[in-house]
Amino acid sequence: MLSGRRLDILSPSPFDIEIEDIALGLSRVTRWNGQTTGQHAYSVAQHSMLVEEIFSLEYPNLNKKWSLAALLHDAPEYVIGDLITPFKNALNNSYMSVEDNLMKSINIRFGLPAIIPKNVEIKIKRIDKAVAWFEAIDIAGYSEDEALLILKKPRIKRQNKKIVSLKPNDIARKFLNRFIELY
Repeated sequence: MLSGRRLDILSPSPFDIEIEDIALGLSRVTRWNGQTTGQHAYSVAQHSMLVEEIFSLEYPNLNKKWSLAALLHDAPEYVIGDLITPFKNALNNSYMSVEDNLMKSINIRFGLPAIIPKNVEIKIKRIDKAVAWFEAIDIAGYSEDEALLILKKPRIKRQNKKIVSLKPNDIARKFLNRFIELY
């Protein structure tokens, strides 16, 4: 990692994880395999920030640490990249175990339980899927009818603003700043 840390992805240690590495890595990993509109690629960091923003709006009475969990929900992708769901499924458990072990180490590193409680995980996943809907319509070129073929239309609170992809360095800084506010 640019921080100088060496991370063993098969046996990750929380001591080898730095938020600066996560912010930088996620700002340079694209969502939708880079097939998005806009001047810049839409990053996992920007996606994660939108998930956390909507999660915090939808569940304002939950402990702030769960907003941190929402922000970090895709953090393993700073190392392993963002694979589309059909490809993840094709890889079976080999991919999932690496991702799960890395997620546990990241959670521990930042004071969260290794395994997020199921009731919180379900809430984060609900928002994650809703954000995928907005991304499909706003930046991935889907019509609403096309999006309905693969995603469920969400019923969540969201300001009526279109997603616009940001420069990697800008989103890395914003991600890091939001992490600091929540941590």
